[in-house]
Amino acid sequence: MTTTIRYPPAFEDRTASLPLRLMLAPAGTAPALLDGAWWPRSRDLTAELPALTAVLDPLWGRITHVTVNPTFWPAIPRKVPVDGHVVGVGWFKAEQDPHKLLLFSYNVGRWDLLVIPPETSPATAARLMTEAADPLGILTASALMDEAEQRRIAEEMELSLVSVWDSEGGHGASLPTDSRGLPPA
Repeated sequence: MTTTIRYPPAFEDRTASLPLRLMLAPAGTAPALLDGAWWPRSRDLTAELPALTAVLDPLWGRITHVTVNPTFWPAIPRKVPVDGHVVGVGWFKAEQDPHKLLLFSYNVGRWDLLVIPPETSPATAARLMTEAADPLGILTASALMDEAEQRRIAEEMELSLVSVWDSEGGHGASLPTDSRGLPPA
C-alpha cells in the first residue's frame, strides 16, 4: 500500500488573494505632503511590495525604486521581483520619515505614501487612510501617526474613566439621602 503525503509549501503567499489596503489622493489634485496611504498586512517588504507595485504600475507608470526608513522594517531587501521587472529598494534612516514609503517611476516622478502599521485597528486605519489621501492635508506621515496615537490614548482614558464611574455606581446609583429619605440640603 502506498500513501502520498502532501506537505504544504515552505512559503505560502496568503496576501495574493486579499485585497490591497490602499487609498490614494484623487487624480488631478494639487500636490500635498502625502499622495495617500498603504496599510500592509505584514512588515515583510518582499511579500508586500509586489501587490502594491502591481496596482500602482498602471496608474503611475512602472515603479522602479522604493525607499523606506528601516525603523519599522525588520529586513530590507535590495531588490524585489515584481511582475516581470525588479524594483530596487533603498533606505534612509535620518532623511526619511519612518512612517512614509517613497515610490519612484522614471516616467512620472515620485509619490509619498503613509505606511500604516499592520497591527493598527481597522477604524484607526480607515481614518488615517482618509486623512492621508486628503489633497488639502497639511500633516506629515509622522504627525498623522502621532495624532492617531494621542486619539487612541484619549479613547482608552475615557473608557477607563467610564469603567470606574460604572464600577462605583455611576449614573445608576441613587443619590445619598438623610434619615427621612430626602437628599441632603
